[in-house]
Amino acid sequence: MESNWFDKIGRPRYVVAPMVDASELAWRILCRRHGAELCYTPMFHSNVFTKDAKYRKEIFTTCPTDRPLIVQMLQDAGCKLLTVHGRTREQKGPLTGIANWKHIQAIREAVTVPMFANGNIQCLEDVHRCIDYIKVDGVMSAEGILTNPALFEGINPLSWEIAEEYLSLVEMYPCPTSYIRGHLFKIFHKIFTFDENNDVRQLLARAQNLNDFKDVCIEIKKKYTPYHEGTVHYEDDEGIIRVGFNLILPPWICQPYIRISPEEHVQKMEMAIKIQEHKRTHEETDVNMLSRKKIKKLERISRRPIKDVSQQSERPNAICLNEVCPNPLGGKCLYQLCKKCCRNKCYEEDLDCKGHGILVHTRREMAKRFANEDMKNET
Repeated sequence: MESNWFDKIGRPRYVVAPMVDASELAWRILCRRHGAELCYTPMFHSNVFTKDAKYRKEIFTTCPTDRPLIVQMLQDAGCKLLTVHGRTREQKGPLTGIANWKHIQAIREAVTVPMFANGNIQCLEDVHRCIDYIKVDGVMSAEGILTNPALFEGINPLSWEIAEEYLSLVEMYPCPTSYIRGHLFKIFHKIFTFDENNDVRQLLARAQNLNDFKDVCIEIKKKYTPYHEGTVHYEDDEGIIRVGFNLILPPWICQPYIRISPEEHVQKMEMAIKIQEHKRTHEETDVNMLSRKKIKKLERISRRPIKDVSQQSERPNAICLNEVCPNPLGGKCLYQLCKKCCRNKCYEEDLDCKGHGILVHTRREMAKRFANEDMKNET
């Protein structure tokens, strides 16, 4: 096996994937502190990188402790390292499903260069299981490491502690605020699934500097520390602790993002469509049965002026049109909603929103098509 260079860098097993706007220097150093043995830079545009000095200076930053490091650039010939993600091109969004390790294993048996596997990694035990099963040299993580930067250390830290550590590194190695905001949304993803935290979510959405981001950590820490220390009892009325997925972790602990299976998604979307169709039929046939409050609300909505969506980017402080939602308005949203409300609307009414990149209708049609093809193949 031609792997002398791989031996020289210590044959790393725990690898942080290259991620657009998410694997900057501060994040790489954070992951290295917590067990990562090899990191990739973000994916660069090789043609611009070789010709534009300003682009190179802004996009590529490193330091002596940021080693070993692989830079994503095109090569003229030869493959010295291979990473295989065990999913098909169609497995995206709600259709992501489970990566197929058998397919990765087949490739492992056919190549001699060092190889990494990627997919189905939610904790350190998954890493070891993947290496033992496929016989790869290492495992690369992207989504898992974003929700828990200490994944390779085998721990699930307090979300605000890991976020504060990341922000301290950003002070040393600055990066765009959009990168910071994205990372904090991933770290606090479980906390932000609860409507009671919409105020903190809005604070993060509007954050413009490091102090703003630190305030988000302070607010979350102040609210959940009493629960973590046991001085206040945490009610689990909404099934927050996922016994079904063997994840007995409270929401303030860093943990993986769990998607429902494609089959469950198809069932849920079919049920949602039926409910929406029934609701529309009911509203059309029983208008006289509406309460006065509902009628007044519909009248208010009908009197609202039509807003120019093209001007949304010039109104950064605009609020979501959902009357009970305090979140900022999506600048390109077709329905003048925040991303969360837009996702709910698209899910309930079987719509797409290109502004938010929400393709519920498109994905559902794709799921139906694949389900029909599978049925034909079985028969």
